[in-house]
Amino acid sequence: PDVLLSDIGMPQEDGFSLIGKVRALSPEKGGAIPAAALTPYVREEDRVQALAAGFQKHMSKPVDPASLAAMVAELAAQAKRN
Repeated sequence: PDVLLSDIGMPQEDGFSLIGKVRALSPEKGGAIPAAALTPYVREEDRVQALAAGFQKHMSKPVDPASLAAMVAELAAQAKRN
């Protein structure tokens, strides 16, 4: 995959745990994949926490389809540059 999209609040494992596992991988195994957090948590502290955890983008739900598509395209372009 070129881009990872993850919800923050998932059953059994949250998005923070998931991105931590992904970032622990080597770049060849996907550890450097551009990632976005999709979440109902919209406070500035939530955005900062998501970025600090390893996500490049933070988008609040419900998402606007055009905004989501633009964000995925931006992250995919970033993946191609890396």
